[in-house]
Amino acid sequence: MDVLDAIRARRSVRRYKPTPIPEEALARILDAVRLAPSAKNLQPWRFILVRDPALRARVAVACVNQTFMAEAPVIIAACGLPEQAYGRMGRCMNSWPVDVTIAFEHLVLQAQVEGLGTCWIGAFYEEEVKALLGVPAEARVLALTPLGYPAESPAARPRKPLAEIVSKDRF
Repeated sequence: MDVLDAIRARRSVRRYKPTPIPEEALARILDAVRLAPSAKNLQPWRFILVRDPALRARVAVACVNQTFMAEAPVIIAACGLPEQAYGRMGRCMNSWPVDVTIAFEHLVLQAQVEGLGTCWIGAFYEEEVKALLGVPAEARVLALTPLGYPAESPAARPRKPLAEIVSKDRF
């Protein structure tokens, strides 16, 4: 499967089988995260693997009660470290949200290659998630995803045509 195949095949999965994830597959997914680019190569991130079933259930509740997340054998929280990131991206902002997003997308695409499903979770109560996972005050939670074998095959969602999203030479 090449990159474009993985992008085309990826779906947001909301039903998971309880099948354990092989450690070799998980290692390849985490290596994809490790290899992600970041501003000035600072790698201002930390990824937390949540395997404990009771903790997964509590994290799912802190994610606006998205209880389907706890069905997956793993939940991954993507955290940024603003104090370790490049502080002047575009000369106007801290790079951590972009850096962590790139690494998280590497995770999502490698999971697809491994035959695993994900669902980018952006709806959560950050302070609750931080408390549950022991995330320090100076770190930020950007997103979470369940990770597991899909128990469903969602259909592709429509995408805008290129003419609506791409400009040439000017906006």
